[in-house]
Amino acid sequence: MRNSRRMRRMGRSKRKVTGLMLTPLMDVFTILVFFLLFHSGSGTVLDTPKQIKLPESIVETKPKETVVIMVSPEMVMVQGEAVISTPALLQDRISTVGVIAARLKQLERNVIGISTKTVAESKEVTILADKTIPFKVLKKIMSTCTASGYERISLAVIQKAVKT
Repeated sequence: MRNSRRMRRMGRSKRKVTGLMLTPLMDVFTILVFFLLFHSGSGTVLDTPKQIKLPESIVETKPKETVVIMVSPEMVMVQGEAVISTPALLQDRISTVGVIAARLKQLERNVIGISTKTVAESKEVTILADKTIPFKVLKKIMSTCTASGYERISLAVIQKAVKT
């Protein structure tokens, strides 16, 4: 019995491919590398919003979980809640800001879980301020924090490389 052309073609297509096919494996690893590069964060407690440009400094200690006050050119936010506009705070002549003090007191009373309890009991504040904010505004915020019982105040900066 003679093999037809169709039988020979089917015989060729049924040959087993020996060895490992690397092309799909390389595609998976490439996608995995891009995913990890895209989603790798700094791993720090403080992730600054894009609208705030922090000043640079040589930092030796890592930040802890504290109450965070963000000062952008437009707004002042305490733990992510907008409290007062920065231009209004700049034009105000008082030394302490009542709305910030009220928000800090509210944070002490509204403890939700273990991490927020730790933050509220630490009595520490970290201020993330844009580098264009005048020191007069920061001074008002710091004096308000001190008057509210938060005596440990840290200013957040971007760590720059140490020149050796």
